[in-house]
Amino acid sequence: MFQVNAITRLIEIPNSVTIKLEKNGIAISGPLGDLFQSIDSTHVQVGVEANQLFVKAINSTKYAKSIVGTLKALIANMIKGVTEGFEKKLLIVGVGFKAQANGDKLNLNLGYSHPIVYSVPGGIKIDTPTATEIMIKGIDKQSVGQVAAEVRAFRRPEPYKGKGIRYSNEKVAIKETKKK
Repeated sequence: MFQVNAITRLIEIPNSVTIKLEKNGIAISGPLGDLFQSIDSTHVQVGVEANQLFVKAINSTKYAKSIVGTLKALIANMIKGVTEGFEKKLLIVGVGFKAQANGDKLNLNLGYSHPIVYSVPGGIKIDTPTATEIMIKGIDKQSVGQVAAEVRAFRRPEPYKGKGIRYSNEKVAIKETKKK
């Protein structure tokens, strides 16, 4: 039995998840796929006991204490990713602005003189339920967020009319136009 102290974090492991500890990291497999996270074993110890995974600092340095919480969050996100997955929803606002997903390509018409074709990276699935909605899904939280940020960067919401691509929960502050 390991000793639980202030710099030990516990994570519950669902029955559908398989965890394999390796020399340089941790591999997590679930119904949706497999993920791997490298671990700095000079500062942090990771182990499995019963249906719990523990992340423990080896020494009490500031770096070791901070990396324990970060690694715990990364592993918890990996477990959620292989069991449930992650998704981000983007909304397109603007007359004539639209999106269409074709396999591993996302075609965007955003008011420029040319259409934008975005190549979807591996492990990410993009759906367009309507012409003004983009659903980005995947098992890696960081990859899903990165793809959503890259797509949003093609046309960020502008502050006067609010036209552009925004997250579904994003509030755009509309500025007042200049008065004469």
